[in-house]
Amino acid sequence: MFLRRKCRNKDGKPHYYWSLVETYRTSSGPRQRTVAYLGDVDEAVQLGVKDTAEGHVGHQPGLFKNTEPEWTEVDIRRVHTERSRRFGDIWVALELMKKLGLTDLFDRLIPQTREKIRWSSVAEVLIISRFCEPKSELFIAEQFYRGTALCDLLGISENDIYDNRLYRALDKLVKQKEKIQEHLKERLGTLFDLQYDILLYDVTSTYFEGEAGINSKAQRGYSRDSRPDCKQVCIGLVVTKDGFPFGYEMFEGNKHDSKTVETIIEKMESLYGKSDRIWIMDRGMVSMENLELLNSEGRRYIIGTPKAQLRKFEKELLSGDWQEVHEGVEVKLCPSPNGGAEAFILCRSKDRQKKEEAIHNRFITRIEEGLKKIEKSCTDGRVKNPSIVERRIGRLLERNQRGALLFNIEVKELDGSLKIAWSVHKEISDWARVSEGCYLLRSNVVDWTPEELWKAYIQLTKAEEAFRLQKHDLKLRPVWHQREDRVNAHILVCFITYVLWKTLGRMCNNADLGDEPRKIIELLKGITLVDVILPTRKGIDIKLRCISKPEKDLAMMLQRLQLIPPSRLDLPSDL
Repeated sequence: MFLRRKCRNKDGKPHYYWSLVETYRTSSGPRQRTVAYLGDVDEAVQLGVKDTAEGHVGHQPGLFKNTEPEWTEVDIRRVHTERSRRFGDIWVALELMKKLGLTDLFDRLIPQTREKIRWSSVAEVLIISRFCEPKSELFIAEQFYRGTALCDLLGISENDIYDNRLYRALDKLVKQKEKIQEHLKERLGTLFDLQYDILLYDVTSTYFEGEAGINSKAQRGYSRDSRPDCKQVCIGLVVTKDGFPFGYEMFEGNKHDSKTVETIIEKMESLYGKSDRIWIMDRGMVSMENLELLNSEGRRYIIGTPKAQLRKFEKELLSGDWQEVHEGVEVKLCPSPNGGAEAFILCRSKDRQKKEEAIHNRFITRIEEGLKKIEKSCTDGRVKNPSIVERRIGRLLERNQRGALLFNIEVKELDGSLKIAWSVHKEISDWARVSEGCYLLRSNVVDWTPEELWKAYIQLTKAEEAFRLQKHDLKLRPVWHQREDRVNAHILVCFITYVLWKTLGRMCNNADLGDEPRKIIELLKGITLVDVILPTRKGIDIKLRCISKPEKDLAMMLQRLQLIPPSRLDLPSDL
């Protein structure tokens, strides 16, 4: 059956009415007959029929053309709203994913099976949730999803999002890690004209809550999170000089930074090919094997060196001819002590000097105060065993390693009691003061000035900033998953979400709104989606899915970002 509109002229004027028509089969072919005459229907009834019919199989699209009522009689005493939910930040996150081509990419990489819900859509739920409210998958399923407009934007019912489905979506997503990284690299380069000539590499760690007994990569090691009591994994992250992520790899929690370099270089080159890139790394990556690897096949690098290497440049450190490259920062180009083709750059920072001086003074004070306490216990006769005193001194020096080498300490037995004598090692102390605030870089890029080399190296702060943002804002740590593949999937979701964050930051920068999107994201949370119910005189309720209007300042920002949210959403019939 279907509705048909009829027109009859009476007194020179057209009169319209509606009839319900049935199609049936006969031996001569299909025929139609009128089942009932409905007469004329006003705009409110037309809208009600339209809203009821849309979404059902076989409904007549465009049944009532141009029937959106400009005027209708509404009982204002019964007007009310329903289901207010978060919209602004959710919508922007989805728009960013579309801008990066991730929605189409997920559809291609994660094909639909016989499942009711597309896995690609569930993957979008994971990333948008991490961007807007970084919590666990259980939190998404039980609280977050139902309070947002995700069901309206993605067309997935609240009942169809549960923790097990989210976990299985992680398993589907992580299998496409390399293809996702390749796509993002190409897409970001096209959108923002990024240059991949300089790559910054750094390593961090993230710890586990739980035993993680089935994960071979979960090991105890040097913790950047001050949680040596927990198992951890290490993450090697490569970013561009603009701070955009290039790729990452997960390593065992007890793997030394220098042991990750070969893996990360070979992985990035296998994905993106070998080109004339400059690798920038900190001093924790330096080893003879890594230098040989970097020098092989013409790779270029700028690397920090261990503090001990400064000794070889003591003469240059004490002489003049420094070049100021930034306020409070001076550099000096030095020849290689071995006569090689490398360039060595001495750097001296006033701010760093003050910081290191304060650190040295703090450790010296702690050691001296600790030694006085140990000496007092000996003088009072409470401790008479020299081995006990030596162990206490050893523990004291272990807790204050930055100042341990400055002291000469001797335990003596005199007249049946113990005496402790200590002095500051003058040569070591003098060198510590001279080298405060100084560090040394080495590079095989010999056609750059010292200033250019220093400016390139200092960009390593972009990688550190990426770690901070992922750990704090995107809740990379702690890791609650126990399986290795799930841990890798968790890191991948954080990686993709960080790309969304950097994309919005670059859009803000291009619109002269700064490069920090936190404020805009917080303001976006104030934009909500709400159902407005308008009871009409005919007894039919008109439901409108409306979006709150952003405040004036936010509206101007969104206009400059070319992110204009809609004023209304269509009503899906199955939600």
